[in-house]
Order: sequence, then structure tokens, then C-alpha cells
Amino acid sequence: MNRIAKLLGVMALAVPLGAMTGLATAAEQAAAKADPAKGETLYTQGVPDRNVPACFSCHGTAGNSSAAVNPKLAGQMADYTHKQLVDFKAKSRDNPIMSLYASALTDQDMRDIGAYLAKQQLKPATAKNKETIEQGQKIYRGGIAAKGIPACAGCHGPTGAGIPAQYPRIGGQYSEYTEAQLVGFRQGTRKNNSVMSTIAARMSDAEIKAVADYVAGVR
Repeated sequence: MNRIAKLLGVMALAVPLGAMTGLATAAEQAAAKADPAKGETLYTQGVPDRNVPACFSCHGTAGNSSAAVNPKLAGQMADYTHKQLVDFKAKSRDNPIMSLYASALTDQDMRDIGAYLAKQQLKPATAKNKETIEQGQKIYRGGIAAKGIPACAGCHGPTGAGIPAQYPRIGGQYSEYTEAQLVGFRQGTRKNNSVMSTIAARMSDAEIKAVADYVAGVR
């Protein structure tokens, strides 16, 4: 009887505990809902009391950067932007400036910024090197079988729009920025995507330049 009583007591305690867990999960889900309007405020005004400057000062109005050193973020998938900010904060992606600013953002801030940028219209960059367009196209669409390099389009899509929550939008990105990221993956200075590190390690400078330039013109 004592054992049965103890078991019933444990079960009685387990019910409210389970209910509380359910409530916590619901609260977490509610907190995770992104608010593009708040994201716009964060993007355009920053967070002065936390020493976070406005994002547009580097990444341009509505995420359309005017400098190739800073990526275009307009139209980028919200989940991808959120992940990069998380990685900057954790310093698993190396960029001292972004790590500094991201460290002062909450997870909700990051989600809100991502949601805002995802709704913005990208003003795409353009390909510049006519001599490498064909090579870049071949790599993007078909990869390099002899080196075990898959087609970029297989993950990022034929128009570079990416696949939601998995692979980022890269079409229309500055060629200089895309090239720098591929070199970073190859050299190990960017470490937050093991697949890209493996692929980039097999690419030559010329191949990286060709595909990066081609990507700038993909629509």
C-alpha cells in the first residue's frame, strides 16, 4: 500500500510539472514570434542604451548596402540572418565588429531584425567580368565533378534565392563579398558551416572569383 501511495503521489506531482512545462514551451514560442516593425526600428535606429548603432549605417537603407565590403541583406531569409547574428554573438563566426554589436542584442532582437530584412526588396549587384561568366555559370549550375564540387544551384537554387531556413539567398550579392566568404571558408577563418568549408577547400582562386562574379548577376 505504501508503495502505491508513493506512486500516486509522484503522479500527482508530475501533472502540474507537465502543465508548467507546456506553459513554458508556449511562452518560448510566443517570444520567438518575430516582429518586422520592431526589427525596422532596431535596423534604422539601433539600440543607443546598449551602444548598438543603426544597422543601416553599414548595410544601407532597407538592407541594400552601397559598399561591397558589407553584404546586401535585403530579401535574406529571416532564419539565416538570425543564425548569423547568433554565431557572431557566440564568436563562432569571426568578425570583431559584428560580434561586439551582436553581443548586445537579445535573441528576440535578432529575430525581429531578420524578419524586417526578409521583407525588403533586394537591389541586386551585377556580374562584371565577361571573360569568366561561362566558367562561373558552369560551376554554379553543374559544379566541378573532377574535384567533387557540387553545383551551387543544388542548395542555393537556380536563381540564387536559396532554400528557406537551410541555405541563404546569394543571388545578386556583391561578388567581392561572396569571394571573401569563400576564401574565408577555405582558409578556415570562417568556420560556421562545415559543408561550405569542405567545398571551398577544393576550389582555386580563379574558380572562386568566377563563381562569385556569376552569382552577382544571378536572378
